[in-house]
Amino acid sequence: MDITTNYYTFIPLIGIMGLAIGSFLNVVIYRLPLILKHEHEEECLDYLHGTPTTKRHTFNVAVPRSYCPKCKTKLLWWQNIPVISYIILKGKCNYCKKPISWRYPLVEILSCIITTYVTLYFGFNIQALSILILSWMLIAAIFIDFEQQLLPDDITLPLIWLGLLLNANYTFTPPQNAIIGAVGGYLFLWIIAKLFKLIRKVEGMGYGDFKLLAVFGAWLGWQFLPLIILSASLIGLLIGVSLILCKKHKFDKPLPFGPYIAIAGWLAFFWGQTVLNYALGI
Repeated sequence: MDITTNYYTFIPLIGIMGLAIGSFLNVVIYRLPLILKHEHEEECLDYLHGTPTTKRHTFNVAVPRSYCPKCKTKLLWWQNIPVISYIILKGKCNYCKKPISWRYPLVEILSCIITTYVTLYFGFNIQALSILILSWMLIAAIFIDFEQQLLPDDITLPLIWLGLLLNANYTFTPPQNAIIGAVGGYLFLWIIAKLFKLIRKVEGMGYGDFKLLAVFGAWLGWQFLPLIILSASLIGLLIGVSLILCKKHKFDKPLPFGPYIAIAGWLAFFWGQTVLNYALGI
């Protein structure tokens, strides 16, 4: 895609928007698993007792105000400025002095870079907006999966429907390719997981992984699924071996596969067609 000079005047604004969205994504990454846990606990209590047994407190991505995960002290506005606050506070809470996770500035910077890159690559159109939404949700999914071994349906299912809806108008691929891709992506990993369990007698993959591959099938079409699976496996192997060699991970401890599917699928939007053309000799 050509990058016109007019885009460059918007780069600072796009970057700032990316940082702000990254800050919000950090809230989602921290709170969404807690929200799901609270909902599950409340449903269990309601089922066991017939009526609610605890007072319901409002807890979502907007309420209560941001607070330190360690000491629970609510943060002031200047302590929530993306990246800058982390630098000012020297990576420590202003109150309890406990270290602030490196994940916070990383997510903000990553969101800034990706938001800027996608906008400059695609321009200002429906494709750019769609992939930005996908990218932001994938960032949240990746870090939640790394930290909690969880790919929430609240992220994967809306992305499947959004991909199918977009491709009803041929945004990225014909609708028939998208439908086959969504079904094929889910079933492929589902079959692999069932065979693995049959042979090894243990679960080797979660249902969130099936749904995440279905996301990219719905967005890009079934033709990209083999490339995404192969790329995700190679990325996972490289990162896994690196973590083990650096003694950051134990060999017998499972690694989430979802983040590698997400990375491989996202890259396929930009270089997937080139790789497929090369592989097919086109």
